[in-house]
Amino acid sequence: MSLAELVRRRPSEVKPGEPGGAVPAQIPKIPTRKIGWRVRLKRDRSLLLMVTPAIVLLGVFAYVPMLGNVIAWQSYSPYTGFLRSPYVGWANFERVFANPLFLDAVENTLIITAFQLVFFFPIPILLALLLNSVITPRLRTTIQSIVYLPHFFSWVLVVTVFQQIFGGAGLINQTLRDHGLGSGFDMMTNPDTFLILITMQSVWKDAGWGIIIFLAALSTVPPEQYEAAAVDGASRWRRMWHVSLPALRPVIILLLILRLGDALTVGFEQLILQRGAVGADVAEVIDTYVYYQGVVYGDWSFAAAAGLVKGVVSLALVLGANKLAHVFGESGVYKRS
Repeated sequence: MSLAELVRRRPSEVKPGEPGGAVPAQIPKIPTRKIGWRVRLKRDRSLLLMVTPAIVLLGVFAYVPMLGNVIAWQSYSPYTGFLRSPYVGWANFERVFANPLFLDAVENTLIITAFQLVFFFPIPILLALLLNSVITPRLRTTIQSIVYLPHFFSWVLVVTVFQQIFGGAGLINQTLRDHGLGSGFDMMTNPDTFLILITMQSVWKDAGWGIIIFLAALSTVPPEQYEAAAVDGASRWRRMWHVSLPALRPVIILLLILRLGDALTVGFEQLILQRGAVGADVAEVIDTYVYYQGVVYGDWSFAAAAGLVKGVVSLALVLGANKLAHVFGESGVYKRS
């Protein structure tokens, strides 16, 4: 390039590093100084005082009782206490893994978790997308309040409502008998439909809570993104796929990780209320099995060992799912250092 051409070029057309261009400036690094713990303690003392009661309650009711897990390595009896109960090593854990009833409870737990992960976990996402993209704000708030209301019901009330609808003397059976359509059915005592029944109960009770979480995530999406997509000719489905779902992706992954960590806990109250009606073959899960072994039958050491196995597996699931989230570029439960 000749000298005359360089002179005629505008400054905006000259790239850094080219002849006649400006040399890119080096941004100096600002030195950072670490703040001592005493300074941070003085600075955040008001916030620390606010959370102190919650920390004390968490320690007293969550972490101090964990010391009692020592009975998993003892032949514990409440009459002799921790100090006088004989030490048996890993014998209780060997009993746990050799017990076929415990293995059946694990199998039922995993089946229920997998079924609800497929048929229950996506429902709040779909409902949140539907309410966010189709219905007006006033109607959306009304429907959201109605759907969220069962979240405050106890499982006793939820099971009672389903008994009045799907039970042997429930509304559906009475209607079928009145119209001469047979003797009806009793879904509440049928082991073959128990998996569908508890999933329906979970959807009715907790789908509203999930809708609130996902709608809160969708509220952070700027309206300009939807308007720009509409101007570019994107249909309602395309706007949902390319704008709404990417906004929900971090929340979906976070809740999925937490759900996997809670995979071995599928609802103690819900299942123990209906265990007698359908039988332990389909309704026995780890939590109910530990309850009956420890509290009802008094085998405290065996129950503690089974509970520890469950806790270790749940922790491994959380860490593994969180690591997988990091592989796909998401923060997960905690960020990488």
